[in-house]
Amino acid sequence: MPQFDGELSPPFTIVEPAVWRAPIIFNSPHSGSVYPQAFLAASRVDVAALRRSEDSFVDELIAGLSAQGFPVVSVHFPRSYVDVNREPYELDPRMFSGRLPSFANTRSMRVAGGLGTIPRVVGDGQEIYRERLDVDDALGRIEALYKPYHRALRRLISKAHLAFGTAILVDCHSMPSVGVSREEPPRPDVVIGDRYGTSCAAVLRDRVEQTFAALGYSVGCNKPYAGGFITEHYGNPASGLHAVQIELNRAIYMDERRRERRPRFAAVVEDFGRLAETLTALPFGDLGPFVAAAE
Repeated sequence: MPQFDGELSPPFTIVEPAVWRAPIIFNSPHSGSVYPQAFLAASRVDVAALRRSEDSFVDELIAGLSAQGFPVVSVHFPRSYVDVNREPYELDPRMFSGRLPSFANTRSMRVAGGLGTIPRVVGDGQEIYRERLDVDDALGRIEALYKPYHRALRRLISKAHLAFGTAILVDCHSMPSVGVSREEPPRPDVVIGDRYGTSCAAVLRDRVEQTFAALGYSVGCNKPYAGGFITEHYGNPASGLHAVQIELNRAIYMDERRRERRPRFAAVVEDFGRLAETLTALPFGDLGPFVAAAE
């Protein structure tokens, strides 16, 4: 098992209001910035390079929503260490000494790109590790960090579903202002991901889009980000479970090179508050679960 020496205690935080305003949960899985010393020692790149994979400050953008009556989930460990927005065992066998379990998914597109559950590269494509990792280290990270996070998130979603008859997970991320490819068109301020209409009801996606547009943001949908494992795994509209991903352009709220908050940061915090308030007006009774009509 990996040794954290208290560095990652707790590995994530859930701030749950005394009274829920609505069955809406805000989640920040990629804003973690607590880097274990053993991880830094094993890395061939410095902390500044590792942090390029972070959704820096997204946890702060949504932190105040718990005071408005919405549960907020924030992961503290970095995605370059363990990425909770992947299947539990998306692992690249070339990274490890020792045999991976037979059930590991070693052939996904994300693994091929170096961005599995234990990433091989950081956001700009640099290799993270000096040498191969012990496979038990990887499996230990999954047991100690990944699985407890998902157990806690499932419990929270189930609580909302039981109390309200439906549950909405708003998965909050940030994206670089410029893509890797020069051929990629300029990125909008916000990209909404609903796995091409499969992870949430259209009324939810439309409400998020309309709210950001009314606040002056340019908005895209599903390109270049349609939603990762969290959106896909927890979104099941037929069962009344809805998940929508929000990717916010980093240039709006932070200096990407210096990794510092910009003056507009406070306004973006307020805009997330407005989004939360707007979503409370959704017709929750119409969001499932749905029973197929008899033939």
